[in-house]
Amino acid sequence: MKFRIATLLFSAILLAIPTLASQGDTSIAFHECLESCVIFVCDDETNHELPYTLKLMQWSCPDNCKYECMMLDVDRDLEAIASGSESVKIKQYYGKWPFHRFIGIQEPASVVFSLMNLWAHVSGGKYLLRRIRSDHPMYKYYFWYIIIGVNAWVWSAVFHMRDKPATEKLDYFSAALTILYSLYVAVIRLFGLYQPARLHLQQPASYLASRPNWLPPQHILHQLWKALCVLLYLAHVIYLSVIPRFDYSYNVIANLVVGVLHNLLWMSYSFPFFPFRRFEYKPQSYIPSYAWKPAALAIGMTLATSLELWDFPPWWFVIDAHSLWHLSTVPLTWWWYKFIAEDATDSGWASGRIPMGKAMMD
Repeated sequence: MKFRIATLLFSAILLAIPTLASQGDTSIAFHECLESCVIFVCDDETNHELPYTLKLMQWSCPDNCKYECMMLDVDRDLEAIASGSESVKIKQYYGKWPFHRFIGIQEPASVVFSLMNLWAHVSGGKYLLRRIRSDHPMYKYYFWYIIIGVNAWVWSAVFHMRDKPATEKLDYFSAALTILYSLYVAVIRLFGLYQPARLHLQQPASYLASRPNWLPPQHILHQLWKALCVLLYLAHVIYLSVIPRFDYSYNVIANLVVGVLHNLLWMSYSFPFFPFRRFEYKPQSYIPSYAWKPAALAIGMTLATSLELWDFPPWWFVIDAHSLWHLSTVPLTWWWYKFIAEDATDSGWASGRIPMGKAMMD
């Protein structure tokens, strides 16, 4: 969860910078080319038929004109740079670096790396679910975490395929859902607001009464926390959907606040002075051998997100800092699922009479 939150937060911060006119799309040569293309190509009904791949990716003739004129402008800059001009540099257009598209895909590397993160969620999710029973107290929360994470990376890939208002909102709303749901699950896990396992219900009443950290799902705190998360997400989506212009600054602040709270909770898991019981059948002083992993993953993600600060024109107009950042989160995603699996199969979840892990089931 932590890796995805840090990634999405940093992405939101960068994308939330107001899209003021970039140097590229204010150049006279670019605008002259664009105006001519729209007039002489798009207005000519016999001459503006686009290839099927571009139509599939929802490219219009004016959109294609912007791309073609951008790459012509880039070629002129490359020629000037090659001739020794130090004052000419590759420019951004509409707030983004120029990329060579592939079969209509705007940012091929980011799409590939987003799909790799999607694969990491699917494979990591399978790894996790194979190791915990369906009646594990956290099973349903982790199951939906996997689904929500997969959904977020699907829309990340779609957004990088084609940057449109609809794909942008779907990407942003999916990211916000992932961040908020991750906080929801962190509170459920660390504060013991989960339901007891069905196997536990077979135990005597005295056994259930000995569970010091469990709060029943009907408990007022559980219900209020669930309702609060639902209302916050609905309010977030409705606000960003009804305002005339997408409020990038608010989107960043909202995600940042939720993400910081989530990270602080899981970071506390690694601290020796963790203020709560990590497991209900272990004393508060119990520190599992893998307790360092949430903190290590947080450090790893911090190093990965620092790639975004290293902003540079794309190598070969394909790979930029943002795509490298997506690539770096793939192993972090897998390692996070391994940590969740270790935490979920710890003997502290149940008494000695109740097997929890897959190995015990076998």
